[in-house]
Amino acid sequence: MSEHRLRIDPAGVPRATILIVPPLFEEANRMRRTLVLAMRALASQGFAALLPDLPGQNESLIPVAEVDLARWQEALADVVAGIDGPVIVASVRGGALIDHRAKAMAWWRLAPVGGASLLRTLMRARVSADREAGVTSSLESLQEKAKSEALLLAGNALSPAMVAQLGIAEAQPVEPLRSTGIGADGIAGTPLWLRAEPGEDAAMAEAIAADISAWSRTCGIS
Repeated sequence: MSEHRLRIDPAGVPRATILIVPPLFEEANRMRRTLVLAMRALASQGFAALLPDLPGQNESLIPVAEVDLARWQEALADVVAGIDGPVIVASVRGGALIDHRAKAMAWWRLAPVGGASLLRTLMRARVSADREAGVTSSLESLQEKAKSEALLLAGNALSPAMVAQLGIAEAQPVEPLRSTGIGADGIAGTPLWLRAEPGEDAAMAEAIAADISAWSRTCGIS
């Protein structure tokens, strides 16, 4: 995987590397600032934190229409294979759909979501945008179109393979795993991925780092 990687290191030898797998598509933009704050908080607790671009996303030179979930899974597995020392994979939302092929010491997931749910949200946004532009479309017509050509959803030209894989994708079982959500019984904060614009929640970032750190000790990383 040759895409850009944001890495934040601790002052000394890292206890472990936390590989951050962001949400997919436009949700990644809404969460990025908070995830970077979480990475800094993890570094202050002795972890290295790594946030790689996925092929076809952000600074990648690969067209998004050429990638699918399988390629993203392979890319993340390659990143982990090149890291020395223990690795914990920390995934957010749709990131949990592509994290299971990585050979990690443990996994941590925040608000994991199925691919079909993500796809419906993207398609509904496209239908709404089409309506505002005076174009008639529907979930059914978009699904039919996606069988034979790339479909533009939230600024991403998704290939037929990507759409098909998203439609049936679920977070796969991994072990050991901590899966948590947002709110009273999980991470304090707000679901930033639902906002119309990118946001920032410093308290949520600290809570994410604290939870991952606590989980690491449960997994034998001191």
